[in-house]
Amino acid sequence: MLAKVFYNDECTVCNIEIDHYKKKCTSIEWVGIHQAHNIKKYINKTPKEIIRRLHLKKNDEILIGVDAFIYIWSQIPKYKILSIFVKFPIIYHLSKILYEILAFLLYLKNYNQIKKFSKKN
Repeated sequence: MLAKVFYNDECTVCNIEIDHYKKKCTSIEWVGIHQAHNIKKYINKTPKEIIRRLHLKKNDEILIGVDAFIYIWSQIPKYKILSIFVKFPIIYHLSKILYEILAFLLYLKNYNQIKKFSKKN
């Protein structure tokens, strides 16, 4: 079963990054949350949570944020070393803090999407 990445496809910054990964990794299914139907069936999260952070579902496990990126990077040969580096405890914790700050800023930038997304899902 392919891992599925759920990302905010109406966020310009998110799209640029995900489009880059799509070109490098075919072992992951990329799902734009605004194009998908009944996304809560896959990940049991609120619309705010889904829009705010990157989610990856692999088998029955949900990886969020930095953990999702670590998995993505581990699947791309040129980024495998990055996935190993970010797992070092101090780097991992700093990465999580930085990710949360950036995710929150993007969330504020894209805040108007929540109502639209909530109605659809």
